[in-house]
Amino acid sequence: MAERIDLEQLCADKGLRITEQRRVIAKVLSESDDHPDVELLHERASAVDPKISIATVYRTVRLFEEAGILDRHDFGDGRARYEPAPEAHHDHLIDVESGKVVEFVDPELEALQKQIAEKLGYRLVDHRMELFGVRIDRGD
Repeated sequence: MAERIDLEQLCADKGLRITEQRRVIAKVLSESDDHPDVELLHERASAVDPKISIATVYRTVRLFEEAGILDRHDFGDGRARYEPAPEAHHDHLIDVESGKVVEFVDPELEALQKQIAEKLGYRLVDHRMELFGVRIDRGD
């Protein structure tokens, strides 16, 4: 999805103190087109500011997650991966061979999930869907 979220502004909106290193990490996350893990995030942030330690990245990611401005995902590769908390809901399809993550929205699927919850006696308040697959056109 092309939705860009300004994490620095979200920090300000939530009243979080924004240090220069947090600003760099927020900018890197806001500009990411993928779902980086902490190591990749550290690599990108330290390219901007070499003084940023991996411990600072871990603390900042945890702070942003606790503030509700960052979502953590486990896409089955053993690494926690992150993205700015989206304003609009979306689901994920993970290519298990390449690790590529495709974001998608399917209104029919959303309606079906709501119907299932209601059939089971619940009102759906939130959900996450992560599909794992391999490309059909792999040439096998």
